[in-house]
Amino acid sequence: QVQLLESGGGSVEAGGSLTLSCAVSGFDDSFACMTWFRQGPEKEREGVASLYRFRGDTYYADSVQGRFTVSQDNAKTTLYLQMDSLKPEDTAMYYCAARPVRGHGCDNFEAHRFGYWGQGTQVTVSS
Repeated sequence: QVQLLESGGGSVEAGGSLTLSCAVSGFDDSFACMTWFRQGPEKEREGVASLYRFRGDTYYADSVQGRFTVSQDNAKTTLYLQMDSLKPEDTAMYYCAARPVRGHGCDNFEAHRFGYWGQGTQVTVSS
């Protein structure tokens, strides 16, 4: 059974930092995309950062490029999202998701392609 469990959310002032973690179990596909999504109030879910599990290549949405960093541990069982220079517009529920590559590179952030999701962790950035 695949389980993705996020943690690390919280409240922070603008300009601050947070690190999210996603513990992955039951998902052993090395050729997979591990991706962070977020959904803010009255907004659509959007992909913000993705990592190719096999080689560690990373991809970012323009809105977070240069501020967020996605990484994984050596065992490839934990996905991280380091978020720096946070802005109020980063306020959202953050989800990690996983899918096999299957012809669609990890720069493809289309949510419907992902079959495995965590329950989310809330990030609130105050001005």
